Amino acid sequence: MTQDLRGARWRKSSFSADQGNCVEVASNLPGVVGVRDSKNPGGPSLACTPSGWSAFVRGLKRGDLSA
Repeated sequence: MTQDLRGARWRKSSFSADQGNCVEVASNLPGVVGVRDSKNPGGPSLACTPSGWSAFVRGLKRGDLSA
C-alpha cells in the first residue's frame, strides 16, 4: 500500500544539531507516521501506523532492537 505523505511536517531530533545524518518523522497526518532519511528528503519514505511507530520507539528505548 502506498501512503500519500504530501503535507507532512517533517521533524528530526534536536540531538542531530545541523548535521544531515538523521531520520525525520512526520506525525501530523491522520492514521500514519512517515519516516525518511534527512540526507535524501525527496527519496523514498516509510509509512507506518501510529501504534506501530510507538511500539518501535518503545523497543528502541528498552534496547530490544540493539545488535
